[in-house]
Amino acid sequence: MSDHQLNRTARRWPEPQAILWLIKPVTWFPPMWALLCGIVSSGAAFTGNWTLILLGILLAGPIVCGMSQAANDWCDRHVDAINEPDRPIPSGRIPGRWGLWIALAMTGLGLGVGYTLGPWVFGATIMAVLAAWAYSAEPVRAKKSGIWGPALCGLAYETLPWITGAAILTSGAPSVSVIVIAVLYGLGAHGIMTLNDFKAVEGDRAMGLRSLPVTLGPDRAARVACWVMAVPQVAVIGLLVTWGFAFHALGIAAMLAVQLAAMRVLLRDPLGKAQWYQGMGILFYISGMMIAAFALGAMT
Repeated sequence: MSDHQLNRTARRWPEPQAILWLIKPVTWFPPMWALLCGIVSSGAAFTGNWTLILLGILLAGPIVCGMSQAANDWCDRHVDAINEPDRPIPSGRIPGRWGLWIALAMTGLGLGVGYTLGPWVFGATIMAVLAAWAYSAEPVRAKKSGIWGPALCGLAYETLPWITGAAILTSGAPSVSVIVIAVLYGLGAHGIMTLNDFKAVEGDRAMGLRSLPVTLGPDRAARVACWVMAVPQVAVIGLLVTWGFAFHALGIAAMLAVQLAAMRVLLRDPLGKAQWYQGMGILFYISGMMIAAFALGAMT
């Protein structure tokens, strides 16, 4: 009997280290960054509001994003038992239904924290929680689709945290301009999530998941991802020029120019360069987000 089999039969409580792996701290940065962009875009002062800011960061990253990772691992436990048996749930380090209980407990915690931060934050939290479960769980399981899966991720990782940050210090509705920019960057994140699917093309094809790299092939999927990332940023640049923030628009244009150069490298070898692009090109995407946030803050 293997060590993993012994763990499945003997363990009753999850390993603390396995719980940390389950909620994947490395995935928390994008929603926390988007929340900070939202706070900056609100024009509200950071001074005197550090408790609210800290609660918002905890809500967007460790709680809601961590919950989404736990829910995804629970819903994928049968697939992971074949493809990645060392993961916390199939390995037995998180035994029984503990993975589900952790995801449900974090769902309740997220809703509770969101409720204390005002109606707009609570509403955004409800939508983020629903998106997380819809992405992973049957009967919806949007991750099966190369269209709806990345769209939900972009909404949950960029748009909703941005709106949360914009509302958290003002306790009111974000402006229309803030919502529009948040939605545009969420749409662009669809392309980022598509690139993330390149690392699992064979496994997705075997398990019947219809990611864009599976359905379109790597070359066409990479081109679609690049267009989806670039077009919303062009729209942001145009809006900022229209609103009188040409200097900020120029900054975002510079960030986009670097991305376009990196995209040329990506398109020569999509399978080989997808992870490289995620490590380099996305840095300039999120830098443009913050530049846009400062423009919105100045507008407010």
